[in-house]
This record gives sequence, structure tokens and C-alpha cells, in this order.
Amino acid sequence: MMERTHRVRRRVAATVCAAALVLPLTACDALTPGSAAAVPGPRSVPSSTAVPDGDITLRLQFADAPLMVDALIAAFEKGHPNISVEPQYKTFSDYVQNLKLTMTSDTAPDIAQYAVGMTDLAADGHILDLAPYREAYGWDKAIPPVSLDQLTAGQTSEATGGRALFGVPAGLSMTGIYYNKELAKKAGIDGPPKTVAEFENQLAAAEDADLTPLGVGALDSGGLHLWAALLNQLMPTDDYWDWVNGTKGATIETQAAVTASKLVIDWGRKGYYNDSANGTAQVDSTAQFAKGDSVFLVNGNWAAGQLATVMGDNVGFFPMPGEQASSPTVASGFSVSYAVSSRTEHPEAAGAFLDFLTTPEAGQIISDNGFMPPNPDAVKKPEGVLADIAEGHRRAVADDGITTFPDFAAPAMLDRLRSGVQKLIANRIDPSDYLDSLQDEWEEHHAE
Repeated sequence: MMERTHRVRRRVAATVCAAALVLPLTACDALTPGSAAAVPGPRSVPSSTAVPDGDITLRLQFADAPLMVDALIAAFEKGHPNISVEPQYKTFSDYVQNLKLTMTSDTAPDIAQYAVGMTDLAADGHILDLAPYREAYGWDKAIPPVSLDQLTAGQTSEATGGRALFGVPAGLSMTGIYYNKELAKKAGIDGPPKTVAEFENQLAAAEDADLTPLGVGALDSGGLHLWAALLNQLMPTDDYWDWVNGTKGATIETQAAVTASKLVIDWGRKGYYNDSANGTAQVDSTAQFAKGDSVFLVNGNWAAGQLATVMGDNVGFFPMPGEQASSPTVASGFSVSYAVSSRTEHPEAAGAFLDFLTTPEAGQIISDNGFMPPNPDAVKKPEGVLADIAEGHRRAVADDGITTFPDFAAPAMLDRLRSGVQKLIANRIDPSDYLDSLQDEWEEHHAE
């Protein structure tokens, strides 16, 4: 696809701005833990994990699962009486909007939840490379490597020579499709589909049975989860990761992405979505599904606790299937993960807290709060729909198929994705124009 004139103008403008910033940045001194200056380039935690004697207070800023965080802090402090962790909860929108300002300020928290924008902060040295602790604590034994590899920011560790690491996950997540077993039976559907084509046939069967086939809460993130689930099955995973990680020359303007986008349009044309999907929030589409308003629902594991409580054994879950029955299991997912500020005066204590997240005790707390623990073998075996999700996640991990959400491609990508998918659902945009808008945002962010 030919480069558009406005893209070239954006690259030129970005290059001029970058040139204007080079001299003052190169004049800065190297950053040391606790200092206020910052220079580009990743920095690492110390090689030692030994926590110094004396009372230590860590400030932890986060945006997800406050009850889980409170329980984790209480358990950690019980085993580390000289370390206090002060939680600083923010709403998700406020947290993401102010993340860069927060982490580049002199009052940055010691530990912060990993979110969109952390890749840039890692590249500029505002959060610490944890790769030495990955080796020292043996985190690969307690956490699926694919979950750690989502937190590399696409960088190599200067300290170890292997992959960098800028966060440690607590609760893991994945998206997929929930289904109402009783309604599926009414539509002649006898179990989860093995291919995308078979799933499409099941949606048609539900429509023929005068049932709403698929609940989508596209007002916020439900539509995005649907598009990404289809994209995961059609676009080579390596190409997708290149785009999300900002690899030079990567693009979302591929035939696979066009096909995924056309499917979103086609399913809307055929009446497969709930009424007013674009005006329905994900939490509302979940509540409607729990009441029996649709056969299927697109959502993530975070809805499982609510659905299991209301629906019991009548709800099941499966990852979006691939093009072939033998295709690998690929699903969007991320984690409630935590990074360490380069301004912290207590990197060893922060490392001890992150290591606690990998323990069986923390894993049970995480599981009890509706997330999948990094080490599922360390907690009680789940049942019902939670077991379905655990099995789907196990298959995706085994196939190296957990991909991060597409909004991680650029800090401002979420708005483009959300509004664009709403237009696809309403058949008000051509797939090529939608993808072009995403690539515009990508190139503006990654312009050299």
C-alpha cells in the first residue's frame, strides 16, 4: 500500500522534534536509583536480592483489583514485617492518562501496575529491567515464560544479555467466548466449535432458532475483544507481535486483518449481535448474557466469577477457534503486572514483593479473586467454567499463543480501535479505511 502524504508529513515533523531534543538529553548525567534525571536506555535492578535491614516503605500505584491487591499486601507484610506497602489506587482511565507524568516525576511510586505506555518508559529508563531477578529468583519455574515475554518491551537486557523484563504478573487473563448450554442445545449446538467456520455456523443456527447469537458490549471493549479474537486466528502471531512491539516496517494493513474486519461487518449484517451492541457496555452485555439474552458472549476470564455464581453449570467457555481444527490456540490476554520505578530507593524490597506474587500463597489469593495465578498447579483445581478457562489458557500457553491486546501498539491506539470496531459493527467503514487509521496512529507514535 502506497504511503500517504499525511504520513510522510508526520514523520518529518516527528524527526524535527526529535532532533530538537537530542542536545539537552545527551547532556544529562546517567540515572541512578532515586535520582530525578532520566536518559534514554533501559536500566537494571542490582544483582543482589538481599533486602537491607531496617524499616522500608514501598508505594504501590495500581488500577485493577483493589481487593486482591489489599489481600496480597496483607499477606506479604505478614511475612516481611520490616516492609510496609502503601497502596495508591487510581481509576483505570485516570491511571493510564497520567502514567507517563506519574512515572517521570520525582514522586514516582516504587511499584506501578504495568499498562499501555510502559514500553516507552522502559526505553527511556524510567522503569527497571528485572531480568537479573528473573534469573536469581527463578521466575521461569513459577510463571509461564510466554507471560513474562509479554513484559520485555521488545528489548534485550543489558545486564544479562537475554530478554529484558519490565514487569512481573500477578493475575493472568485471556479472552474468549462464553456460551449458555441450555440455549445452545435449543439451537442444536452440541458443544464448542473446532474452527471459525463452525462457530459461524453455530451463530447462524442460533439466529435460525430465533435466539440472539452473540452478546457484544462494544460501547467500551467488547467489540475490540471480538475483532482481536478473529485477528488472532488469521494473522501470523509473529507479524502481530512485530506490530504491537513497534518493529520497524510492521503493519496491520494485511489481508488477514482485512478478513477479520470483514467478518465483524458480515456478522452484523446477518443480525448475529445483540440489539444496540454499540451502545452496550461490556458489564451490561455480561449481565444480559447471565439472564439468558444470548447464546454466546465475548468477554474475558474476569467475568467468570460473576457468571459462575449466576449460571452455575449452565455456562461454558472456549477460546476463539482457529481456521483449522489443528490450528494452535491463540487468544488475547495480559496480566495484572507490576513494574519497578528507576527512582525507587528500595529495588531489593520491591523485588521481594514481586517474588511473593509467584508463591502458592499469593496464587490462591489471586485465584480467589477471579484471576488465573501464574502457577496454576500451586492452587486448588478449578471447577465448572473456571476449569474451562484454565484449560483454554493451558492450551494457549502450550502453543505460545497468548498475545497482548492491540491497544498496546500505541498509547492513543485504544480510541482508534474502539471507535473503528463500532463502525465495523454498524457497517459504516470499509475494512481498509479502518486499518489505515490504525496504521496512521502506529506510524505517528513510532515515527523516527
